[in-house]
Amino acid sequence: MSNKRVIPPSELIINADGSIFHLHIKPEQLADRVFLVGDPARVDLVAKRFDSIECDITSREFHTITGMYRGKRISVVSHGIGTDNIDIVLNELDALANIDFETRQVKDEFRQLTLVRVGTSGGLQDVSPIGTYVAASHSIGFDGVIYFYGGTDKIRNKTFEAELCKQLDWQIEGLKPYVVPADASLLEQICQDDILRGNTIAANGFYGPQGRSLRLSLQDPELNKKIQAFDLDGQVITNYEMESSSLAGLAALMGHRALTVCCIIAGRKAEKMNTDYKGSIEGLIDMVLERI
Repeated sequence: MSNKRVIPPSELIINADGSIFHLHIKPEQLADRVFLVGDPARVDLVAKRFDSIECDITSREFHTITGMYRGKRISVVSHGIGTDNIDIVLNELDALANIDFETRQVKDEFRQLTLVRVGTSGGLQDVSPIGTYVAASHSIGFDGVIYFYGGTDKIRNKTFEAELCKQLDWQIEGLKPYVVPADASLLEQICQDDILRGNTIAANGFYGPQGRSLRLSLQDPELNKKIQAFDLDGQVITNYEMESSSLAGLAALMGHRALTVCCIIAGRKAEKMNTDYKGSIEGLIDMVLERI
């Protein structure tokens, strides 16, 4: 008899049809290569490039299509907005790959996933103007998700974190930024001269947490200026988005390869916005599909 932990139904929730609770996909429907997007409609934009479709499943904001692209089996999955949604998606993707749904036990053989998130982002520097593609060499978390998990010391860049708090004169009470590097091999695989390697902040909101002020005042109105001035041995902070940190952190803890690549559609420094960015995002989709 196995001494391995049996994961109870309240922790690993399996639907009546054998699919995982939120994503509603079954273990056999998940490919090793996973293309992640925020917008459920963007799943179709990616999958229209596939040579064949194996499954097409929608549940809430989570839309999954698995198919073949030039000899590669790929699952494209939408995660919605925010690091909290990434917590759901990463845990369920890992469960599909590495837990036996019949025994409710972790499998003896680990299955590693390659996860590339393609999204949109706000540029913070002159080197990352509207239209630039930026890969998150480091993901900076303003969200706190990975602090709920053990073992984060081994996957975080503590030097970067300390310098962040110092240079930003961090004033947000009860929340400390964390920094996780991208998988080095995946960064090399995806990034060529057409993708800038930067450092990306994942904020836990779109307005106040990214320094936007409408009717409410900000706890630290100067935070974005300090972020733009940050410099660690020539490394600057290039852009804001809302998912990269928990993706990088959870994937690293689980042993998966992960990377976020974004198309800059807002110039926060120049206070400009491009709402007609479909062509730019399609170009990035094509790049990632070729290289994943």
